[in-house]
Formats: sequence, C-alpha cells, structure tokens
Amino acid sequence: MPKIIEMPKLSDTMTEGTIAKWIVKVGDKVTNGQSVADVETDKATMEMPCFFEGTIHSILVKAGEKIPLNSPLAVVLEDGEEAPANLDEIIAKAKAAAVPSPKVEKPAAGAKKAISVPGPRLPTAPQPARRATATTNVRVKASPLARKIAEEKGVDLSSIEGTGPGGRIIREDVENAPVGGSSSAARGPATPAIRPTYGPEDERVPTSTMRNIIAERLLASKTQIPHFYLQMEVDAGPLMEFRAHLNASAEKTGGNKYTVNDFILKSVIRAAQAQPAINAAWDGDAIVKFKSVGLSVAIAIEDGLVTPVIKQAEKKTLMEISQSVKDLAGKAKNKKLSPDDFAGGTITVSNLGAFGIDQFAAIINPPQAAIVAIGSIRKAPVVNDKGEIVVGQRMWVGLSGDHRVVDGAVAATFLAEMRKLLENPALMLV
Repeated sequence: MPKIIEMPKLSDTMTEGTIAKWIVKVGDKVTNGQSVADVETDKATMEMPCFFEGTIHSILVKAGEKIPLNSPLAVVLEDGEEAPANLDEIIAKAKAAAVPSPKVEKPAAGAKKAISVPGPRLPTAPQPARRATATTNVRVKASPLARKIAEEKGVDLSSIEGTGPGGRIIREDVENAPVGGSSSAARGPATPAIRPTYGPEDERVPTSTMRNIIAERLLASKTQIPHFYLQMEVDAGPLMEFRAHLNASAEKTGGNKYTVNDFILKSVIRAAQAQPAINAAWDGDAIVKFKSVGLSVAIAIEDGLVTPVIKQAEKKTLMEISQSVKDLAGKAKNKKLSPDDFAGGTITVSNLGAFGIDQFAAIINPPQAAIVAIGSIRKAPVVNDKGEIVVGQRMWVGLSGDHRVVDGAVAATFLAEMRKLLENPALMLV
C-alpha cells in the first residue's frame, strides 16, 4: 500500500507551508525520522521528516510551491512494491481530504476567552475589536480616508470588521474587503497606499511566507498595542571586567566562555522576577500574569528574525542560559528549530549591539507586554566620583512596553533592577 508524505503542522500557527528544497529525489530510500525536505513556515525554515520507510516513488510538489496543511507532497512505496493502478485516485482523495486554512471565528458577545497554558497565544493576524452591522442605529466608526475609499470601491462599511483602535475601520480594512461585501473573508497581504515605481533593471522579489507573517504581526503590534519607550544608560565597565575574569578562568580549565549577551539575558530574567508585572500579557478583558519566565531570544537568520524561547528561564544558571542560547542559535542556523522551541515566550530580548547600534526602540512581540532592546558598548568620557573626566564604558538599554499592561513606573523599576545587576554582575551568580 503506497504511503503519502503530507504537509505537517510544524508550528502552532501554521496553516500552510512552502517547500523550500527537496533533500531527497525519486528513487531514494528513506527511513522513519529522516529529513526529506526543507519547509518554510510562518516561523522559520524547518526540516520535514518522513514517518515511514521505503523508496520515493514520486514527488508531487515542486520546490517553491505553497501547500496547505495535510496536502500530499510525495509518495513512498515499500521495498519491492509496485505502484497500484489507482495511485492517481489515491492521491486525488488525499488532496480532497487536506484540511483547508482555518477561518477565524468571532467569539459570541460576552463570551470569556480561555487562557492557554503554559504560554501566551500568538495571534497570526489583527483581531477585530467588534463588528458594525447595518441593522444597528449606531454610527459606523471609520476614518475619513476609509470612508472615501469605501465610497470609491462601493464597499458597505457596515459589513466590515474594524481592526483600528476601538473597532474603528481603517484604510486597510476597506482595501482588503471585497466590493460590496465583508472583509471577514480570507485576506491577502495588505496593498500599500503608495506603490513603488521601478524600472527594468530593478528587481521585485516575492516575499516568503515567513516575511509576510513578520510584516503582518508587526503591523498588528504597532497599530493595536499602545507602545511606550524608556531608555537608560548603564556603566558596562564592571560587566566587561567580570566577564574577562570569568573567561580567563574558563580558558585555563576548558569551561564555558560567556558572551555579554549571556549576562544581559540573566539580568532580564532576574529583573522580571523582581518586577513580575512586566512578565504579563493583555487578554482582552483581563491581564495574564505568568508564573514562569519564558525568555524569547531574537536571533537573526537569512530571511528575517526568529524568537525561540528559553523555558522556565528563572530556574537556569548563567551557564545554562549561555548553553541554551548557543543551542538555539545553532538550531536556527541549521534550520532545526521545532514548534516547541517557539512556545511559551513571555518577554523578548533583542540585541543589536554586535551590529554597532548604540540604541533603538524595538517593536513588541505580541502578545507579550514588553521587549528589551540592547545597544552596543562604547567607550565614552564620563565623570567619576571625584569629579574627574575619565574614559568609561557605556551601554544603552531600552524597553518598549504595552501601556495596557505595564505602567511607566513598573517599567522604570524593571530597568533599574537590570542596571543594578549589570553594574554588579557578581550578583547574578548568587
């Protein structure tokens, strides 16, 4: 009996995948657990395993094709098995049985949302606040530009779900709505209001699934989450001295060598424990306060940014944090990250110091309530305790907070705890 390799669910929010590359070809023997293709999902490019043994009889999907979940990708026959005469019929049935992309259903009025455990849900698209209907006497909330575009396109505003603040209908809602119909139909990428002009020598590169999801989520983050930003300067001299001492000892004994980022991550974990209100998420009519710290670490890869998670980070030593980051970075580089590696994040750290960036304001990774931005360490003239101008080492640390969850004083207290730890790094070993 032929076996069908189907598109698996490789991430918690995945509804389709793109075959980036086939690792096997027709005629190759495969074993249970062997990787047969690289699949690009909404999170990263991952290796897809085969779950049975045999020989690749046929490959049904070309590299570069985008395929829904559970759709047939290849046919495997057992050793010595002949392809049945009705193989095309078997493949057609498998295609028909493939699960379509799920539609987002709006909860009933007054319904409470369940809180997922252990980590927050990761929404794949802006969540409509409410729906305006033609049967109500309430005036439809829409921006002037949205009204103008709706009039030009012949779109009924009363049938559109607004994704702006308070359910307000914005330009993108109207542009994504079919003429005369509702915008609750499946949406494609939003069409920009101003399109670029380009010539024959310019290159227009279609975006990947991952890049589309990044764009979608960052747009949702910036338009739906009320960001506020704090910055502070840290004396990095003690940290650099302490790290150099630890690494010198490690070099003699063959122990673990620490990066500056290892100490930064540890300081974020400890500060989140000291100020637990930062380790939370907005859940519509409630705030979810997480008992454990799931540290999302931003790692740059070829096609964007991934944020794998160090789970129960508060239970890990500095060495375990260091080793976890090395492991996640290696898996990201080799496309070995699994869906479990992305689950359970509660706060994110983005470090651009290695790229020479002094300071920046990061965009919150929804549904988390805070992201910490780390800049480079620079030598700078500073005034010491004696009033003398000397050469010091300074680092900027920023925080972007969701003001629905985090107040300014809470964020300031969190950053102050970080600074105390970074300027007294030995405390992180206690």
